[in-house]
Amino acid sequence: MNTPVVKEKGSMFKKVLGNQISVVFFILIALIIFFSVGAKGFFSAYNLKSLLQQTAVIGIITVAQTFVIITSGIDLSQGAIIGLTTLIASGMMVDLGLPIGVAVLAALLAAVLVGVVNGFFVAHIGLPAFITTLGTQYIIRSIALLAKGGNDIYNLPPEISNFGRGTIGGVFPNLAIIMIVIVVIMHLILKKFSFGRYVYACGSNVTAARFSGVKTKKAIFLVYVLAGFLCGIAGIVMMCRINAGIAVCGDGYEMNSICAVVIGGGSLFGGEGSISGALIGAFIMSVLSTGLQIMGFSTYWQQLITGIVLILAVMVDTIRRRRSQGME
Repeated sequence: MNTPVVKEKGSMFKKVLGNQISVVFFILIALIIFFSVGAKGFFSAYNLKSLLQQTAVIGIITVAQTFVIITSGIDLSQGAIIGLTTLIASGMMVDLGLPIGVAVLAALLAAVLVGVVNGFFVAHIGLPAFITTLGTQYIIRSIALLAKGGNDIYNLPPEISNFGRGTIGGVFPNLAIIMIVIVVIMHLILKKFSFGRYVYACGSNVTAARFSGVKTKKAIFLVYVLAGFLCGIAGIVMMCRINAGIAVCGDGYEMNSICAVVIGGGSLFGGEGSISGALIGAFIMSVLSTGLQIMGFSTYWQQLITGIVLILAVMVDTIRRRRSQGME
């Protein structure tokens, strides 16, 4: 009589361990506890607010990267789009004296244009996403640097910094609210709408999806356009956070988003991934960065650890995929 109960408990335990989202959530909690004990001031109200502001940018581009990776693609132009967006919006406000709304809209349109270019070459021309987005990364960054001769733009309207530092009820940062709204909307699109099913289908088996009636080229193209738009929003959020336009302010952020997606259960082979898991992965990357910084580790050590985390996450993904294929 007791045997079924033991098996049920064991199966439940294995099920929890087999759920990568549950595992990474426990890892996030463990990291928060570790840094709260080992890094003085980590759990302070000021630092937690700063952590949420930092995660807002990473969280938004991680959502974008999730869509791309599910289609078995990758977007290496994210950091460059962030820098370009901050520079365009800042330049239009400071140099041209245009209203904030006009400047923000123009910057978002530029980001969408980059997404259109990426989507066209990947979906319609058939170029590898890695090469395409790596190329646009170099092109965009060069354009941003050439536009102002490598100089940054400061003295933005006070409304920008006020919004970037502002909170809801004196507790929750405005920038984090933007991230949460985007997360909720994109989660619903991915899970509740036909477009989300097409995205998964393209990543699982693009040929089978095409034969089943899915317009795969259109779906993949729209994914990159959406990714460009979301990176543009992340750039505006970054501008509000740093109160400046800096061409290289997003450098390396694409690697954090890739890490976050894979840590959260996404597969670089495509067909797998979730917004919730990716968001937890984004928080893990932010907690690691903030905790190590408070403990006195330089950015070089942070980059080293990010690289190690990425390799480990991909290794786990590869092993998990091989086991699932073996079971089939």
